[in-house]
Amino acid sequence: MNTVQPIKNITQLHKMESLLKQKSERNYMLLRLGCYSGLRISDIIKLKVKDLRNKDYFILQENKTGKPKKLLIQPELKKEINHYIKNMDDEDYIIPSQKYNNTIEIKNPNKQYKANNEDRYITIPNTSSNSPIQRMQAYRIINQAARKVGIKDDIGTHSMRKTFGYHFYMKNKDKANFDPISILQIIFNHSSRNTTLRYIGIMQENIDDMMREFVM
Repeated sequence: MNTVQPIKNITQLHKMESLLKQKSERNYMLLRLGCYSGLRISDIIKLKVKDLRNKDYFILQENKTGKPKKLLIQPELKKEINHYIKNMDDEDYIIPSQKYNNTIEIKNPNKQYKANNEDRYITIPNTSSNSPIQRMQAYRIINQAARKVGIKDDIGTHSMRKTFGYHFYMKNKDKANFDPISILQIIFNHSSRNTTLRYIGIMQENIDDMMREFVM
């Protein structure tokens, strides 16, 4: 499986937002939440209205790491969330399934799955009519929108988290007395700066630039 990439071209990102908003407010919010919070898709889909109504922070326990997380909700995103959820019930999922799902996804109890493989999740019967969007459905929404605006890189749900990191870095990299990589390292719970640089695609960009200019 190829590693998904961040959406680096801001014009293409805005085109994706417009495309999704025209068809579905839910799908638009999925993209906005992912790109403006840096949360994993597994954490986004379990958010309920009560988790965000009148809140200034995302406060949750990360699904993957089990670690607590507190992150300020970006002000523009907060306005959009408040408008989006105003007629929703507290127990509704922020990104709900559009219709009753016969199955839902849970983590695969068999730990022998391959890394980065969808087999890490399995489906089980669903007994609730209040269901969040499933990861594969979210993947299709983001991937298809990316293709429609001309993005040729491998794009998936994890691209949203990487997109947040890439543009956070690019916007803040020249600020004095501010190290965006250190901040992102904390947000992403990465063990090293190099891990963060590779994760958001900056390391590869630096290597590419050096190779283009390399002459003997």
